[in-house]
Parts: sequence; structure tokens; C-alpha cells
Amino acid sequence: MSGSETQTPKPSPMAGFEETVKDFWRSRPVRPAHGRKVAGVAAAIGNRYGIDPIVIRVALVAATVFGGFGVFVYLLGWLFLPQEGDRVSAAEGLIGRGRSSISSAFTVLLIVLLFPGLTWTFSGGWLTDGTGLIGFALMAVALYLLHRNRGQFNRPVMPAPAYPTAAFSMSSASAPAATAADGSWDPLSADPAAWDLPTGSPSGGLPPQSPPPPPASPMPRRRKSKIGGATFGIALLVAGAGVVLNLDGQSWFTVQHVVGLTLAVVGIGLVAGSFVRGGRGLIGLAVPLAIAGMALTTIPFENFSAQGGLGDLKATPYQASEVRPEYHRSAGDIDIDLTKLPAGTPVTTKITNGAGNSTVIVPQGAEVAVICETEAGDIDCLGQNSSGVGLDTVDFTSPGTTGQKIVLQVKNGVGNVEVRRG
Repeated sequence: MSGSETQTPKPSPMAGFEETVKDFWRSRPVRPAHGRKVAGVAAAIGNRYGIDPIVIRVALVAATVFGGFGVFVYLLGWLFLPQEGDRVSAAEGLIGRGRSSISSAFTVLLIVLLFPGLTWTFSGGWLTDGTGLIGFALMAVALYLLHRNRGQFNRPVMPAPAYPTAAFSMSSASAPAATAADGSWDPLSADPAAWDLPTGSPSGGLPPQSPPPPPASPMPRRRKSKIGGATFGIALLVAGAGVVLNLDGQSWFTVQHVVGLTLAVVGIGLVAGSFVRGGRGLIGLAVPLAIAGMALTTIPFENFSAQGGLGDLKATPYQASEVRPEYHRSAGDIDIDLTKLPAGTPVTTKITNGAGNSTVIVPQGAEVAVICETEAGDIDCLGQNSSGVGLDTVDFTSPGTTGQKIVLQVKNGVGNVEVRRG
């Protein structure tokens, strides 16, 4: 290559990303004063990019239920998206970048509320196990791609400054003082020709006002989209295939997984439909599926069965042969007293309860290997305590002195678990 030739440097791959992020901040959505449910974050994003706000609301609710980050994202929008009529957002107004209609006290409250939302998001909610961070990243990527593809539409117009600039100026501050016709001093102290006054202004000295911006063109009439029908058909195929595989003995395709796969297909259809303003009918399918998925993942249905029965169950076996392999109730209290068994008799049993309290009394000197579980309630298992919502487990072996061994498992859906010595 000759010395006169120059090589043009290739643009950095991050240049487009940085420019997109800067443009998003310059033209970020504006929260409307009317037509909003809470703070107008969903309506602002929907109006900015030509998407039905209902789709944004459903996405935020689903993100809150399944990832814990929907509320955190909404609070961020409340803080950093300006309200209609304001030049700056609440966060910018707090640091003196301009005036916002949101008071400083309320802005500080929103910032305080961010911390529990941030903790929940990045540590995983009570339905998930660390998926909040992944979900938050996916939502950020979706917003980036949305602005990159539709950022040229509906760009907001910020309000004009509150005070107009001066309409005239002195052309020379050092001009010699003028005299009147009779030679006396002129109080204006300046040649009238030195004044730079606007001419032809009907407002008497003020510059002509700029014409108002032309009205925004009406939104194009929504075309009928085929995304809704196609997504509904694919969702039916996925659900049907999952049910068939479940009946065929494929253990992975449980009811929870089938509902989750179907909901994922509907979610993809909603996202795709938001770009072409179609698929609104899928919301009626997504909401009940989301509720069913939440119920199936939180309620321990496996502990409820027709064979378990309803009502309280009390048992005091006197011989090892009288101890059942399992004591089960769908709803009711279970009380098992093992202190009447002959000394030295080994015992293994299981207590399963759907809804209710389970109590087991074991002999004083027995060695007890115990597992206590509950989905919602308190555990007091031979001095080991736990409580809360979600699967709590206490698993340990308590030593004994008589040589008697008891293997015990107590599993509750909703209710307290107690194992104590008699």
C-alpha cells in the first residue's frame, strides 16, 4: 500500500448501541396526564412506540408475578420518564436539572421503594429462583430493540421555555450621547439610530411568535393481523402435544410444564403482535393461563387427593404392626402419638397433609431421623425451627439412649408441623 493511501477506520460496533441509548434518553416516552391507570408508564411506552398500552401492562404484571422485576421497572419509569407538561423527570428535578410537577418528598419515597424491588429482582422472587436478573435483562433488551426499530415514530415535543428571550438589544454601549435640537442633554443618552428595534411587529416590539407545530397525523387504521389466529393455533398444538406426552408416560410434561409452554407461545405472539398492532385477543388467553400457572406452581396439589379424606386424624398405636406406612389427609389436623410403642421397636412412617396442622409425639429416648416440610407455615421439629412461605425443610437426626430408631417424614401443604418428645 502506497504512502498516499489512507485506510478508513471501521466504526466501532458499540457506536450504534451508544447512539441508540442516547437517542432513547433524548426522546424518551412522556407519561400522559390522562388515560393512565397509575403513573402512566405503560401508556407512555405504548403511545411512544405505537403499541397498545394493554400489552405493556400485561407484560409488567407477568414480569411481577414470574420474575419479581415488573414493579422495579415501573418505579424506574415513574422516576425517569417526564410527565406531560414537564421538561424534566422527577429524578432530574430532585437534583436541580429543572422543575418537575412531582414533589421532592414523593420522589424520595419512590427512590426508597426501589431498594426492596431491587433486592427482590436480583435475588429471585418467591416463585422463582434467581430468574429476576435474567428477566430484567431480557426486558431491557426488548426496550432497546423496540426503540431501534420504532424510535422514529411519535417523538415527543418538549414544552417551550417559560420566559421568552429579549426582543431588542443596544447596538453600541459606548455610543456618544445625543443632544436635542436646542442643544440640551438628551435623557436617552443614545442616538435613536443605535436602537435595534424590530419593525413591522403587530405585538408592539415583541418578535412574531413561531407558528404552532402541525397537528400529528392520525394513526393509520389498524389492519387485521393474522398473528392472533396463528398464535392460538400453535398454542393449541403445543398444549395438545404436551397432554399426549404426559399420558404416554413422559414425566417431564406435567400440567405445570404444559401450561408454561403454552403461556410462552402466547407471550411470543403478544410480543410479535405488538409490532404490527395485532393479536389483542391473545390477552384473554394469556391472563387465565398466567393465573393457572401461578396457582399450579404455588399450591401443592399433590398433597390433596380423594383418598386422603377430610377431617382430623388421631392415632395412638401400641404395636409396631399398628403403625401405618403413611397417614394422609387432604384437609384437617393429624395427631400421631408414638410414645406407647414397646421400647426398642423400630418404626418408619410418613405423614402427608394438604391443609392443616400435623403433630407427632415420639418417645423420650428414641433416636429419631426426621424430615419436616411445609409450603406455608411454621416448623418446630425437635427444637429445629423454620417458618415462612415457600418450601421449608428441616432434615436431621436426633440421637437417643434406648436404641429405638424412628424414621419419620412429615410433609404439609399449608399448616404447621410439630415433632416433639413425649
